[in-house]
Amino acid sequence: MQKKYKAVFFDWDGTAVFSRKAPADAAVEAMRPLLQRGVKLAIISGTTIENLAGGKLAEYFTAKELENLYLGLGRGAYNYNFQEGQPFIFKNMVPPKEELLTIHRICFEIHQELKEKYDFNTDIVFSRPNYCKIDLMVENVRGENLFMQENELDVLKESLRTHGISGGLQGLINLAETIGEKYGIQVKPTCDAKYLEVGTTSKSDNVDCILNRICSENQIFSEECVYFGDEFVGIEPGIFGSDSFMQTEKSRAGDFFDVSEVSGERPEGVKQIGGGVEQFLDFLRKQADE
Repeated sequence: MQKKYKAVFFDWDGTAVFSRKAPADAAVEAMRPLLQRGVKLAIISGTTIENLAGGKLAEYFTAKELENLYLGLGRGAYNYNFQEGQPFIFKNMVPPKEELLTIHRICFEIHQELKEKYDFNTDIVFSRPNYCKIDLMVENVRGENLFMQENELDVLKESLRTHGISGGLQGLINLAETIGEKYGIQVKPTCDAKYLEVGTTSKSDNVDCILNRICSENQIFSEECVYFGDEFVGIEPGIFGSDSFMQTEKSRAGDFFDVSEVSGERPEGVKQIGGGVEQFLDFLRKQADE
């Protein structure tokens, strides 16, 4: 018999839906019975609320169902619950404007150093509320599939080698941390092969914030929670995908599952089950079975 959980934390793109613009109907129908039964569901994603079901996720559920839904979005920036059917940010972790501008400077300096020393081209997305995305593979376009693709890591490694950049992704992360220290900021860089993301928060902050709220208000223990994602896989030794940041000291007692088919090492305690979106939605459906 499948273990029944009191709270389910999960990534959105690539885990609950196939792509950001894909229909959310199947995910909604799998979520609804659990919300009706009082199971807490928490979407943990680097995106914004406008990109969840076209910004209309709340419209799929009743106000009563929404009382059991939480959103941890923007790579730590925003933590939502719902009040009277409307999203409410109960904890905002967006840095002050001056700190955000300093993060911009850090990322531009990373861009400059890679160009000056190695003639390695990058693009930077500055429009995120609390971090920047540095595109390390400017010629590679993901289209609607925003999650890491099977061959991206090999392509990036070859590109870094060709440009004489040693140290791989760990070297890039070290570079970001070193430049951050220069500006007096402890950044938390992450990488999914295509993007190096640099900011002061991560999915860990979303998970800890929502987990604290769920457990304190509902007498739920950490070991009664489960976490699903599709980007746990190791990119380099000791460096794992963005969903690995759901695994924190506070959440570690829970169960972790990876629905990705990509081969490779996972963090300790994460079980690869594959099956993609359908595997996760099937899990939700079985959780709702009596």
